[in-house]
Amino acid sequence: MTPTGPATGTLYVRLSDWFRAHPLAFDATIAFGTLVCMIAGSFTNPHGSPEGPTFGDHAPDLWSVLIMIAGAAALVLRRRRPFAVLCFTVTICLFELVNDNRPAPIAMSAVVALYTVASRTDRPTTWRVGLVTMALLTAAAMIFGPTNWYAQENLGVFAWTGMAAAAGDAVRSRRAFVDAIRERAERAERTREEEAGRRVAEERLRIARDLHDVVAHHIALVNVQAGVAAHVMDKRPDQAKEALAHVREASRSALDELRATVGLLRQSGDPEAPTEPAPGLAVLDGLLDSFRKAGLPVALARAGGDPALPSTVDLAAYRIVQEALTNVRKHAGPDAEAEVSVVRVGRTVEITVLDNGAPQAEAPAGSGGHGLLGMRERVGALGGTLTAAPRYGGGFRVQAILPVTTRTGEDT
Repeated sequence: MTPTGPATGTLYVRLSDWFRAHPLAFDATIAFGTLVCMIAGSFTNPHGSPEGPTFGDHAPDLWSVLIMIAGAAALVLRRRRPFAVLCFTVTICLFELVNDNRPAPIAMSAVVALYTVASRTDRPTTWRVGLVTMALLTAAAMIFGPTNWYAQENLGVFAWTGMAAAAGDAVRSRRAFVDAIRERAERAERTREEEAGRRVAEERLRIARDLHDVVAHHIALVNVQAGVAAHVMDKRPDQAKEALAHVREASRSALDELRATVGLLRQSGDPEAPTEPAPGLAVLDGLLDSFRKAGLPVALARAGGDPALPSTVDLAAYRIVQEALTNVRKHAGPDAEAEVSVVRVGRTVEITVLDNGAPQAEAPAGSGGHGLLGMRERVGALGGTLTAAPRYGGGFRVQAILPVTTRTGEDT
């Protein structure tokens, strides 16, 4: 099997690329081919014999050859000055038709020029220019031509100019269609990349919030219990041991949650990735017990028998309670008490955390706290609302209203 096919295809691709990089050379080739066709046509006599056309019994004069060369040479500039080239070729074509008894087929250059104009302008301009060109050339051929007005040569001028305008318009439409598809594909690719970047940013923010909630909660408990142990170490060693046991338990819980959160960054096929579910309201009692052991009395009010919440809403509710109680323990004073309520109201769930301490309206300078900001981001991501403000008469109130149906369509 010979490599003729692939070799021919490779040569064609190389020529196409070269002509695309050198448009003037391509136009010069088109002009030369048009000149060859016009000269060959000038030697043809459509009515040379009763049997049909003959070739060679008629030769163009020098003037006709010069006219054909001028018309072909103008086609070299057909892309740079399409309307000027069309006007020039139509003018010399009309001049040849009016002043010669056997006009040369100079109309070929006008046909190529008309095709170029049609392929590089809009449709209304194409049909206006095309109609004017067809009318001028056809009328000149019918009136001044050596044959009858209804001869096939005159109809051929009309047909060729009409086909040139139609072909140019079709090429322009196809080029616009291909450009639109390419632009749509590029826009889709950009949108896909932007969406991927947005999802990565959202996932990083979500993991950062989880890490903040875990670290802030457990470190706050460890700090409190360590302070208690240091205070009673000499006088009440039993209480100090109990506080240190709570420190050990809180640190172990912090490590477990950190391991689970960081494990989300593993590859999906990693066998060491954590399989335990994310925390939610089902383990809320354990969370409140950890605060009670740290010296913060917490009361819980929730209705029994409510259906389970969507996983995203369940995790957000748990983290909101965790962060709010952590802030109470850190800022409300040693004698503060807290109340937590979780109420299902229609298609929303309301989480409220109250305390009777003396909260700081703003985080201390340089603390860099992100607790309230993280809660607002969690609630906003689910389409809910969050209010956090001091209570009348003292204390602080945090309330979040989360839709049971999340923005992703997850429902119970």
